[in-house]
Amino acid sequence: MDTEAELPKRSTARHKCVACYKQFKRKDHLIEHMKISYHSVHQPKCAVCQKLSKSFESLREHLTGPLSKAHCSGIFSDRGCNLCMNIFDSPSSLIKHKEACSLSAPVPFKISGAIDEKRTCRGPKAVAMDCEMVGGGSNGTLDLCARVCLVDEDENVIFHTYVQPQLPVTNYRYEVTGLTEEDIKNAMPLKEVKDKILEILNNGESTGRLMLDDGKARLLVGHGLEHDLDSLRMNYPDHMLRDTAKYRPLMKTNLVSHSLKYLTRTYLGYDIQSGVHDPYEDCVSVMRLYKRFRRQDHQVEEIGNQNTTGSFDSYKYKELEKMSPNELYQISKSDYRCWCLD
Repeated sequence: MDTEAELPKRSTARHKCVACYKQFKRKDHLIEHMKISYHSVHQPKCAVCQKLSKSFESLREHLTGPLSKAHCSGIFSDRGCNLCMNIFDSPSSLIKHKEACSLSAPVPFKISGAIDEKRTCRGPKAVAMDCEMVGGGSNGTLDLCARVCLVDEDENVIFHTYVQPQLPVTNYRYEVTGLTEEDIKNAMPLKEVKDKILEILNNGESTGRLMLDDGKARLLVGHGLEHDLDSLRMNYPDHMLRDTAKYRPLMKTNLVSHSLKYLTRTYLGYDIQSGVHDPYEDCVSVMRLYKRFRRQDHQVEEIGNQNTTGSFDSYKYKELEKMSPNELYQISKSDYRCWCLD
């Protein structure tokens, strides 16, 4: 008697996520995976196999890392741009693309005193800001804003000034800031600086309308904006902030921020902060990063209702069990706002 023939056959069916291609033995495991993965069309995607990644760092590992997929890495090494991670039709197309994709470092900004060039613009544009900090407190570790710069989307300086800290400076951090006592001796008071920056950002919009998405107020772009705003004793609505240190696709796989120096070298192709920090250089670099990732075309219209209606919480568990992997993906939403929607 063939005892093996009499044993019931176990199902070997696997439940595959259509976004990241992970496979699960049970359907409920796939459902739980979809609930916590927040897959959406806005996640970085391999142009070869269409696999979605949580960050561009994960995508880079998929294409160029030690455990990269051979087929994808082979095509990427021949026709892929290591800055924007896109793949082109031919090596010649890639060469032409790189001429525009790889940027040169901005010319250092040198000026003494304050600049206040109010530039009017139609509609809500973005403004990049960077602050340079000196040290306060007994050991000089307390960050005090001593210089601030704002640029528009065309990389024009719209505001620059040295700032008079509210507390005594005990460490000018000259090797990094290039600042001396003379620079801030007669600098603009912090409150006046804050008022001028808010005037530029509000763009004539009333305080009550700042929380609305369709107002005239300008988006504020920066790296580590929470720290800069704290140093200026300033508040600005969270939904109006575009922070390269907190933008999910630009973060490490463990959701730790990369430095602006790393992001600029990795995605723009040039080095910054090699000596004394120039706030204009940092402003331009962070604005270029924002504009580069804002230009991404995620073709949201092809995804139907994804990211607009429905969510896993809107369905009973039995309804989710009846859905196909593709239908589960269709109701999945991002846990961050993609800059392509700006």
